[in-house]
Amino acid sequence: MKILVTGGAGFIGSAVVRHIIQNTNDSVVNVDKLTYAGNLESLAEIDSSDRYAFEQVDICDPNELERVFAEHQPDAVMHLAAESHVDRSIDGPAAFIQTNIGGTYTLLEATRSYWNKLNTEQKSTFRFHHISTDEVYGDLPHPDEEPGELPLFTEKTAYAPSSPYSASKASSDHLVRAWRRTYGLPTIVTNCSNNYGPYHFPEKLIPLVILNALDGKELPIYGKGDQIRDWLYVEDHARALYKVVTEGKVGETYNIGGHNEKKNIEVVEAICHILDDIKPKEDGSYSEQITYVADRPGHDRRYAIDATKIANELGWQPQETFVTGLRKTVTWYLENEQWWQRVRSGEYQGTRLGLGVRK
Repeated sequence: MKILVTGGAGFIGSAVVRHIIQNTNDSVVNVDKLTYAGNLESLAEIDSSDRYAFEQVDICDPNELERVFAEHQPDAVMHLAAESHVDRSIDGPAAFIQTNIGGTYTLLEATRSYWNKLNTEQKSTFRFHHISTDEVYGDLPHPDEEPGELPLFTEKTAYAPSSPYSASKASSDHLVRAWRRTYGLPTIVTNCSNNYGPYHFPEKLIPLVILNALDGKELPIYGKGDQIRDWLYVEDHARALYKVVTEGKVGETYNIGGHNEKKNIEVVEAICHILDDIKPKEDGSYSEQITYVADRPGHDRRYAIDATKIANELGWQPQETFVTGLRKTVTWYLENEQWWQRVRSGEYQGTRLGLGVRK
């Protein structure tokens, strides 16, 4: 099987590519524009494989996509290419509209054109797997507001996106489902909770806190730090995504979560405790660097995924707990300074984003 992976040099995409090459006999064609968050060094351990090919292509370019499909003849598409940071979408939403909506449309049309030319058997086994986020659902009741048992996001939860990022992903989800219903394209959608793990670009919470802590900088907590997220180790997510593209049912949606609801302040404190244990400061604790800052505009209060469906239908469960996954993540950053130092030498210097300052 040959799988075309868009955004394969990104955080989740590179984990998917590594998983496929290292754990299956399938081949991968990685299509990535290589924006600021795309990094081919995240694929160094597999890039010499004869089952791996890279194409530096923008998914908004229909002519290049047509060429890629014609040359590589994939059996499936896993669509991960996206602008993905909420704070950046607040400051500059245009890129999110262009890539996440326009790019998804262009990719769907290129895929449909290619799929229509396949023979009957090839058409029946082809899959277009769209990878999305739980943020399309908006937010859930918070325990501070509604004590007792609280609801989770299910595959039936209504969409209510809050940010330009989540609105653009919701739009792309709707496009994918419309191409299934209108044109018969065999699509599947997955919505995941917050990912973390190795090779994560340092604008996101967990790597930002790890690296700021090591640099002796402030560890910024938005608002009171009581926003709740469900955390999913990226390699668990990669396993789930491969299961969906190879075993999932056409037309279905699968929610993928880590069963790890944590307040942001709890996440930051846990990172500090791990660093105190394995790389202690000469004086004091890393938690002394925690600083509370103005909250993000429109910040969702709680996300939590019900992953019952993918567990029951495809037999997937996360292998990492938050405790084991977070320690692995912190250890990886300590052992791979060369990777993140090169990343931070580029555009992103660890400054705060998402204040509504237009780019």
